[in-house]
Amino acid sequence: MMLVKTYGSAVFGVSACTITVEVNLGGGFGYAMVGLPDNAVKESKERVFTSIRHIGREIPRQKITINMAPADLRKEGSAYDLTLAIGILACSGQVDPDRASQYILMGELSLDGTLQPVKGALPIAIQARKEGFRGLLLPEANANEAAIVNQMEVIPIRTLSEAIDFLNGKLVIESRQQDTRALFASAHEQYEDDFSDVRGQYAIKRALEVAAAGGHNVILIGPPGAGKTMLAKRLPTILPPMTLNEALETTKIHSVAGKLGKHASLVSTRPFRAPHHTTSDVALVGGGGIPQPGEISLAHNGILFLDELPEFKRTVLEVMRQPLEDRCVTVSRARFSVVYPANFMLVASMNPCPCGFYNHPSKECLCNPQLVQRYLAKISGPLLDRIDLHVEVTPVEYNELASRSATGENSGDIRKRVILARERQIQRYADMPDTHHNAMMPSRLVRRICELDAASESLLKTAMTRLDLSARAYDRILKVSRTIADLDDSDTIRPEHVAEAIQYRSLDKESWAG
Repeated sequence: MMLVKTYGSAVFGVSACTITVEVNLGGGFGYAMVGLPDNAVKESKERVFTSIRHIGREIPRQKITINMAPADLRKEGSAYDLTLAIGILACSGQVDPDRASQYILMGELSLDGTLQPVKGALPIAIQARKEGFRGLLLPEANANEAAIVNQMEVIPIRTLSEAIDFLNGKLVIESRQQDTRALFASAHEQYEDDFSDVRGQYAIKRALEVAAAGGHNVILIGPPGAGKTMLAKRLPTILPPMTLNEALETTKIHSVAGKLGKHASLVSTRPFRAPHHTTSDVALVGGGGIPQPGEISLAHNGILFLDELPEFKRTVLEVMRQPLEDRCVTVSRARFSVVYPANFMLVASMNPCPCGFYNHPSKECLCNPQLVQRYLAKISGPLLDRIDLHVEVTPVEYNELASRSATGENSGDIRKRVILARERQIQRYADMPDTHHNAMMPSRLVRRICELDAASESLLKTAMTRLDLSARAYDRILKVSRTIADLDDSDTIRPEHVAEAIQYRSLDKESWAG
């Protein structure tokens, strides 16, 4: 009897856990696998055996017993095919077992022995380096992604035969190398859209500049064709460039979800996710039988755009309330729970009523007040309270729309102001590792950092009374006021900053209250 150990990796949340695959030969004939494998892992027997035979290797003529440890952790997916195949071949003397045990082995096998890409190569590589493995063997399509982790070998493999020859020392495969900092420095953001394309809408562009400067959530309310979607899609062009840490965090999430392109290595452009209104709550926040990141996590460090917000199911919208506050989402199961980051800007748009023309300057609304209220009530008060800026979008006049001479300010100029405002915030929160911009400011700090003078306090008190605002809305106004002051390069919040912030609460005004 002979026992051999090979090593794979399981991804939970955005982290990985090393899986030890123990292969034992002897004790009769047959095949047995234990250690909580799911159906995809159990089915690997046919893929592994067929691919081994296809490349001219032998299946041991003894009982093969496989244990996947830790045995109380469920093993899911087809990525363990290479781990199992090498374990069987090493146990039967066809692969050097000592060399095989120095590497993490991951890859799905086709019947002809070629390797298919796997999900989560980046967190797998991070964990392999942390546990002191020499390196990892994985499909060539995943090599660039894993090579972001330096100080270890990343061996790109195309077929099972290549893996066997490499581990037996018969084939030299050069380790894939990536200079992460150089790669990040050379990455260029490419946007097809620009704010210069937008005619008019100066007040709306100003509101989006404020939102970008402070990382604030924003909702755009206006009739069909007013430009809500057009404006929202251009918001990423004025956000500050990603830092290297943000790029690595975002890449890890997209790696786990299998959303990285073939041979891609680093997400260097802020995500812009726009799920359809028919999406489910699991698709939005994450989860499922095999937990996966949802849209809010794929939008981490970027923007989640929800077009036609009232058309989303109320249950879908309500599950966003906790992630909007905590900037992460926890998916719990009976045996484990995983945490996905969800630090995103929520940008939503909606019509003001079912017909779309409530408060329109020239077209008549066909909806009665009760119908308008019922439509607005699809979005709960607690969710609206978590959206800092409520901005009314009105149609552009024909003369301005048709003018060939008037062009709007381009995204580059707006972005410069946003970056300067963000730099003030980075300095302000330098001693607070979990706070990077004003929207992330914890409630306990709001009144200290957003201190008001007597005139500003009086103005805000009047607004709170007339609009009947909640305590959370009060904090939102203070945070937005602080952002407007940062854009104005002001150390103090002045009455004009507070007045502008109050203007960004359209849905709290009497004209929207019916």
